[in-house]
Amino acid sequence: MKRVLLVVDMLEGFIRRQYPLFCGPTSEAIVPFVKGKVEEYGKSGELVVFIADNHDPDDLEFKKFAPHCVIGSEQSQVIGELKGIAKREIYLPKKRYSGFFKTNLDEILKKEKPDLVEVVGVCTNICVLYTVEELENRDCNVRVYKEGVASFDQSAHQWALKQMESVLGAKIV
Repeated sequence: MKRVLLVVDMLEGFIRRQYPLFCGPTSEAIVPFVKGKVEEYGKSGELVVFIADNHDPDDLEFKKFAPHCVIGSEQSQVIGELKGIAKREIYLPKKRYSGFFKTNLDEILKKEKPDLVEVVGVCTNICVLYTVEELENRDCNVRVYKEGVASFDQSAHQWALKQMESVLGAKIV
C-alpha cells in the first residue's frame, strides 16, 4: 500500500509556548507521536509533506488572529524534532487553513497516487479539518490519528474529530 503523510502546521509558532498562537499543552503532547510517524515514513522512504502556515506581513488573516508564522520567521519553521528524519519530504507553504488553497498539494498527490493519506498536526478544528475536508472531496482514503492531532480548544477538537469521521468519512484511529 502506497502512503503519504501530511504533517499539518507542526511549526514553531504553534507548538512553542512563547508565540501568540501556541496551540496549548496538547500540541506539545503530540510531538512524540508525530515524530514517530515521520520516523516510520523515513524508514520506508515514503513521502512526508510538511504543510506550513506562511503569511505575508500584512495578511488579512491577522484581523482574525494575532500575527503569526510570517514568511521567513522562526514561527514558520517546522519544529526541530521533526527535521532531517524523512528521506522524502516536501515543505509546502500555505496562506490559509486548507493545505490545498493556492498550493500544489493536489498535483503532489496526483503524482504520488497514494492508496492512503495519513494526517497529523494542529489545529484539529482549523487547518487539519479543512485539509481533510479537501482530501475527502478528492475521494482520498484518509486516516487521522487522534494521538497525532491537537487544538487549543478541546470541545472544538472533539467536534472536528466527529465531523471528519461522521460527515467527511475519514478514518479516525
